[in-house]
Amino acid sequence: MTASIALPARRPVLAERLPAAAGRSGLTIAASAALTALAAQVAFPVPGSPVPVTGQTFAVLLTAAALGPARGLAAQALYLVLGAAGLPVFAGAGHGPGVVFGATGGYLAGFLAAAAITGYGARRGADRSPVRTLALFALASVLIYVIGTAWLCLDTGMSASAGIAAGVTPFIPGDVAKALLAAGLLPGAWWLLGRSAGHPASGPASDTAGDPAEPGAR
Repeated sequence: MTASIALPARRPVLAERLPAAAGRSGLTIAASAALTALAAQVAFPVPGSPVPVTGQTFAVLLTAAALGPARGLAAQALYLVLGAAGLPVFAGAGHGPGVVFGATGGYLAGFLAAAAITGYGARRGADRSPVRTLALFALASVLIYVIGTAWLCLDTGMSASAGIAAGVTPFIPGDVAKALLAAGLLPGAWWLLGRSAGHPASGPASDTAGDPAEPGAR
């Protein structure tokens, strides 16, 4: 006797509603890495913490939801490679291996895992309802916190409680606001696409109408 777990069906992601030349090329990956770099420059220092508040996480998760797991991960990998190679793409125009492998490098590494998780959730339709989008962004944010704070503690010698105080607590209100914004933007984008495709009833609560077959999507 065998048992199996049925996973949610694979769905198109937002980028796959673009013309094929744009949605399935490296253009969306490069654009997402560029958006993350721009969002990183919106940075505010946190007293007592080496980790600034930035727009990075919102860009990471939003672009991953739009691209899917493979392209979302590729966009963040490209972002890290560009920064490590010397382009001033990190917060405060930071760059170089010292940032990637420094005290805050764990948060950058967390972007890779968070992009993969967020993209996977979007591939399974989690970005089409406000509640599921909130849950998806919360899960991805916790993943960034765990990886980033563990790295911060190992690099600086902070205790776990000090690491949480410096690398988690100050950022919770901002991340909640980002998740709420995404919970409106992503399902809203699908609702607009449903209307433009002639499915006015489709929206956050009805996320299957008008989906084309995507046998080769990732």
